[in-house]
Amino acid sequence: MFRRTFWFTAGAAAGVWATTKVNRKIKQLTPESLAAQAADKAIVAGHKLKDFALDVREGMVRREAELGEALGLEAADPRELPPARRPAVEAADADPHPAPAPYRKLPYHSYNRNEDH
Repeated sequence: MFRRTFWFTAGAAAGVWATTKVNRKIKQLTPESLAAQAADKAIVAGHKLKDFALDVREGMVRREAELGEALGLEAADPRELPPARRPAVEAADADPHPAPAPYRKLPYHSYNRNEDH
């Protein structure tokens, strides 16, 4: 009698365990879940790529400083702004080529017939 009860209980527990495992796997394979997993992996890959780019940039700056020091070159201060550029042609007060009358901007009027007046 105890044997049958033991095996019945073991079978029921195995059935519950298998059903739970299958339901979890089915939920993982839904389109929404797959999209969320892909988005998470893309975000992680983006962070790794950004970290790699920052490491490369840091290495470039360090190597450039080493080469500048070895060659005796002095680099300009990167915080210094370049000189201001002046426009080649000064802007005139009046438009030298005004648009013809039909193409000038007119005030905006709503022509929606469904609009309340």
